[in-house]
Amino acid sequence: MKAKIWGCRGSLATPGAETVHYGGNTSCVEVSSAAGATIVLDAGTGVRQLGIELVARGVQQIDLLLTHLHLDHIEGLGFFAPLFEPDCSVRIHGPRPEAGSLRQRITGYLSPPFFPVPFDRIPARVEFEEVWNERWALDGVVVLAAPVQHPGPTVGYRLEEGTRSLAYVPDNEPALDRDAALVLADGVDLLLHDAQYTEAEYASRGGWGHAALPDFAQVVRSARPGRALMFHHDPSHSDSQLEEMEAVTRDLAQHDRVALGRECLEIDLT
Repeated sequence: MKAKIWGCRGSLATPGAETVHYGGNTSCVEVSSAAGATIVLDAGTGVRQLGIELVARGVQQIDLLLTHLHLDHIEGLGFFAPLFEPDCSVRIHGPRPEAGSLRQRITGYLSPPFFPVPFDRIPARVEFEEVWNERWALDGVVVLAAPVQHPGPTVGYRLEEGTRSLAYVPDNEPALDRDAALVLADGVDLLLHDAQYTEAEYASRGGWGHAALPDFAQVVRSARPGRALMFHHDPSHSDSQLEEMEAVTRDLAQHDRVALGRECLEIDLT
């Protein structure tokens, strides 16, 4: 199983010279299984470039796992090239919204007045599967979805193939529930988890659904992942600020394999 980050910025895409190293695209991670399955975690702006590459590779079956429907996790959908390929099949999984269905919310977003092309004119075959607190299999990959602490409703995901595993929890506020992420993250080889705020920033942003560095560190100490990546970088944080946060977090987590998530970073879990 391999993972590649196509976007790790939180809240708002942030291009520019000060974010070029870690990237300005919003949440999107590609997971490729040993058996050949293609799983996409979230569809922030990073999904655009991923989609171009998937079409070039000839990938025709894609499972898209959405954590929730905030714009920074779905705003790239209308520019996801496989949706415009008649031979492609895209299964969209995600939590049921508080009002309406997953299908209704996504098709409403991908339709006028928010998007120029009505959803029923998208040529790919698109299916919707609502998930919450459950486990299922995707072409040999076992997927666990579980609710986390973020307005939404919102889930995180754990993916397992053979003895290898990763957890994807880009939006979670551990201060409100210390154990929510552990259901997904306990003992994984790779953890991608929200680390948006410094401790000082969190003081005025509690309840917004994101983690402060000490809370990220506590998750790492409790879950004991093989490797932990800080994710969902705040749009106000430059590359240099992120590196300062990384140094602080390594000390707090007492874990030498804590690092910043970075656009285009590839991780081989085999």
